[in-house]
Amino acid sequence: MPEPIGRIRRLSTTLANQIAAGEVVERPASVLKELLENSLDAGATEISIDVEQGGVRLIRVRDDGRGIHHDDLALALSRHATSKILTLDDLEQVMSLGFRGEALPSIASVSRLVLASRCRGDGGGWQVRAEGVAAEAGPEPLPHPPGTTVEVRDLFFNTPARRKFLRSEKTELGHLQEVVKRIALARFDVSLRLRNEHRGILSLRPAAEEADRGRRLAAICGAGFLEQSLAIHDAGMDLRLAGWIGAPDYSRSQADLQYFFLNGRVVRDKLIGHALRQAYQDLLYHGRHPAYVLYLEMAPALVDVNVHPTKHEVRFREARLVHDFIYRSVARALEAGGAGAQSAALRDAGTTPVPAFPTGGSQPRPGAGKVREAMAHYAALTGVPGGGPPARSGGDAEPPLGHALAQLHGAYLLSQNDAGLVLVDLPAARRQVVHQRLAAGFAGEGVRSQPLLVPVSLPVAADEAEAVESHRDLLTRLGFDLARNGPESVAVHRLPALLRDTDPGALVRAVLAAVAEPSGAADAVLWTMATHSRGDAAAVTLEQMDVLLRDLETQEGQAVRSQRPPWIQLTREELDGLFRR
Repeated sequence: MPEPIGRIRRLSTTLANQIAAGEVVERPASVLKELLENSLDAGATEISIDVEQGGVRLIRVRDDGRGIHHDDLALALSRHATSKILTLDDLEQVMSLGFRGEALPSIASVSRLVLASRCRGDGGGWQVRAEGVAAEAGPEPLPHPPGTTVEVRDLFFNTPARRKFLRSEKTELGHLQEVVKRIALARFDVSLRLRNEHRGILSLRPAAEEADRGRRLAAICGAGFLEQSLAIHDAGMDLRLAGWIGAPDYSRSQADLQYFFLNGRVVRDKLIGHALRQAYQDLLYHGRHPAYVLYLEMAPALVDVNVHPTKHEVRFREARLVHDFIYRSVARALEAGGAGAQSAALRDAGTTPVPAFPTGGSQPRPGAGKVREAMAHYAALTGVPGGGPPARSGGDAEPPLGHALAQLHGAYLLSQNDAGLVLVDLPAARRQVVHQRLAAGFAGEGVRSQPLLVPVSLPVAADEAEAVESHRDLLTRLGFDLARNGPESVAVHRLPALLRDTDPGALVRAVLAAVAEPSGAADAVLWTMATHSRGDAAAVTLEQMDVLLRDLETQEGQAVRSQRPPWIQLTREELDGLFRR
């Protein structure tokens, strides 16, 4: 039988700290996040990180911040001790990244920790040690430059059950790198250096100028994101939103390139995520995720950042206002980018959504004005007086999608069939057809390729360069001939023949990013390739449009990943209703 519940007792300090550690120390990356936030709160401009064995054996963070007074070193390792808040008003107006006063003692309770620091103006530094408990003794003097060093060794050495839940060394190192990337995007003014097993893997200088910020963004998110993103700046209702949003054709198979910062703090909030998904909802294929790096600024009193121990979740006082502001800002930026020369990728990707017309008699429909405009200009566009279709050979059965009449603004195709009018999203239809042709080639002997007259050398991210070697067979079947010619450079010798008119740099970077993703399945890569298919819509003839319609008909009934078909049918009755006949 279970033991009866005993009397209430006060937990020991060690056990209380280990319980608190369960809230804030999930893995080595959790430790690094807390230490880096402390460095930034201390005003550091240079931070150096050394890790070993995925952070389990060692995490060392050294900064050039204000330092900790030697009389406060032992206190810093005790619970509920902080220099960042004093009153309830401070808590409601908090702007620092860390403030709970539990991180260092929690980390110390599950590791062997050394805390060393020197304040500016002091003659030397001091250190304290802790091994699964509070500070073992008073501070000891030691040579140390101005700033602070925290050394965490043998994480979870005294809680082996927690250690068993850690992943492989490579996986844990990936999480550590992700923490550094988030800090690097949050603070462009700070120099960051990350070394693993004494080997440098990331070195970022301060980025004060626009060009420097672009280089840092490319180093973290990839050159492809920088090339296919739109800058966004918007303000209103005491809210300010800035950053970069990826074009819809730079979507991802998973939400791994989404960074959102609130007052300098990275957050993962459901309300924010919903607003961004809503802004992109008509522009992405099903299962694809947008890429973005966004910064929201607002009065600290209007948001509670102390909802969760890791402070990733927040609570807004005016949640609906924040949601609508983010949605409208991003939606307007996407629309403006798609209409202007600033983003040819958006235009070619066909990001203008086709309205979903409801059924039901002569009821007024969204987009009716655009359809009336299309019908009004029909004769001028087709050159056929009276709006009749081009002459066809007698006796031929009308195909399901009819015969092409004209195109509108290089984005839509008009076709007449027995039922009425078919309106086709031209770029989306082209992408769907290209995808099916690529998929057919991939399922057979491989996608047919075409050599470049002159090989192209491209700068890429390190993981994308590695993907050239680790996914060589897949890339060959996809129609690519690539060779790694440097740590962050690849040479392009052949491209898929169907995509011969595509910008090779944007295509190769997007494909390498897709195959490097953990869930980079072949079909996801094929869709990435299809979104880069281009063509001069203004030069498409009626015969070529008819070929496209026939290709769409052969795919009818096949499963496609688009949330919507690339065409809609307007019956004669619906057209009569639009004109109130």
